[in-house]
Amino acid sequence: MKDTAAPSPQPADAAPAPAVPAPAPARTASPAPARATAPGPGSAPGPAPEAVEASAPAPVLAREAAAVREEGATGRRFGRAALVTAVLTALGALLGLVRDQVIAHLFGAGAESDAFLVSWTVPEVSSTLLIEDAMALILVPAFSLAVARGSVRALLRRTLPALCGVLGCIALLVIAGAPWVVDALAPGLPDHRLAVDCTRATATCVFTFGLVGYFSAALRAHSRFLAPAAIYVAYNTGIVVTMVLLPGALGVRAAAIGVAVGGACMAAIQAPSLWRRVRAAGPALPGARVPGVGVALVAPVIVFALSRQAQVLVERFLAAPLPAGAISHLNYAQKVAQLPMTLSLMLCTVTFPVVARAMGAGDTETARRRVERDLATAAVVVLLGTALVTACAPQIVHILFQRGAFDAADTAATASVMRVYALGLLGQTLVGALVRCYFSAARPLWYPALAMLGGLALTTVSGAALVRVWGVLGIAAANALGISLTAVLLLTGLGGRSVPVRVPHVAAGLAKLTAAALAATAAGRLCAGALPDPYLATAAGALAVAAVFLAAAAALRAPGAVAVLAALPRTARTLTRKLPDAR
Repeated sequence: MKDTAAPSPQPADAAPAPAVPAPAPARTASPAPARATAPGPGSAPGPAPEAVEASAPAPVLAREAAAVREEGATGRRFGRAALVTAVLTALGALLGLVRDQVIAHLFGAGAESDAFLVSWTVPEVSSTLLIEDAMALILVPAFSLAVARGSVRALLRRTLPALCGVLGCIALLVIAGAPWVVDALAPGLPDHRLAVDCTRATATCVFTFGLVGYFSAALRAHSRFLAPAAIYVAYNTGIVVTMVLLPGALGVRAAAIGVAVGGACMAAIQAPSLWRRVRAAGPALPGARVPGVGVALVAPVIVFALSRQAQVLVERFLAAPLPAGAISHLNYAQKVAQLPMTLSLMLCTVTFPVVARAMGAGDTETARRRVERDLATAAVVVLLGTALVTACAPQIVHILFQRGAFDAADTAATASVMRVYALGLLGQTLVGALVRCYFSAARPLWYPALAMLGGLALTTVSGAALVRVWGVLGIAAANALGISLTAVLLLTGLGGRSVPVRVPHVAAGLAKLTAAALAATAAGRLCAGALPDPYLATAAGALAVAAVFLAAAAALRAPGAVAVLAALPRTARTLTRKLPDAR
């Protein structure tokens, strides 16, 4: 089976390396092309456009036409790769909702589900550290350079055995120290023993998620995105099937065992594709050196990833003394609200190896253009989703979760938390997109970690204060405040430290898109509130949100909105034609 989305000389799910421009030819033997301008008073008329075009040397025109065609082909390849990645990620996210629906149906939002969600912290931290952030930020640039130098096998021999040894030891330590882990995460939890049992089962993810993150980074550097995008489909399928097959007497422990099974499925789905890439890798180029992955590079990435994930730990810590169900309401609200953020970062995931190669080659202009386009597109997607989940929060939660042990009171509480939590979604997306820029050059940078620590400090201090006044809503508001501060610090500090993004230009575009999202939220909430049926209300709210957001964004000439409108028919045709060929 191929890893491509469509048969072509370069795989459809491949993001091509940026072309190195050829040196411009000497122009001493031929005059420079004249510029067509309107003649000023007393001046001779300028040459006609036909004369201007004819005065350019044929090789120059041919190169320019080829560059335009190549840029269009590159955009289409990015689009296909991002589309297939988004479809599989969306499917994985939907299966994640199915998983949460099963848990909500079986265990509701009470002491038993709270115990499981404390143990869920282990895979959450492992996922952020080993799959989504740290491992990718360290290894995608390293593998990208190794692919260019032909030293992939050498990098594998140097890093994979050591990684397996370290991860195995950490997993065993977490299993042995599970009682102390639970005490640290949620002191005063009612069912301490159940949380310990679940934590010991989920601790296996430390090892399996590390392999998953390593395999994903290597495949993305080879411009293979299909298997990495399918990991959460395998993960959530493993959890759901395990919960269904195991006897009901195990209770919520079946969900924890399912997490262990799902982690193994994630690694298994990627291993064949990586094995084919390694076998196909040729010998290293003469004099090629293996990219370094030293402590100086790893340390700031680890601190950033842990600080980002620590926001969840702070939330759970502050929510533990609250009435039973507070942790569950936070969890369900986050899972739904984060769907737009996950989809918005798909293009950034696809283009990260390209930005890394461009920065490694010193081509900062290519990196800048790519990053600015990615930020605009990600902001369109996440703000459209933010408007939808804010406008239709009660209806969405009712449709997804209100059955079995999850009652109307849980729906109301979760919807309120989701609306507050959604205020930080743009910040979450910007942090996820911008941090890739900082680490794309594969050099030590402490600024992102310091920015994340600043946001974490604000989350902790404001959460401790607001939880006394607003309870669980105060915790959600503190999360939004902290991550938004981190996003502002990363955006304003980017230009002088990594990719030279035009910060005022990007900020102006984000302000226009935010204004469009506010208008769309008001329209969606008005339409959704007019209908009693949750399904019809959600459909009406979604249509109103989409129409008003895109119309307002286009009227404000916000970046990315026009491109999204123009791309909708094309992406639909591409999905219909190309996705059945993906393997």
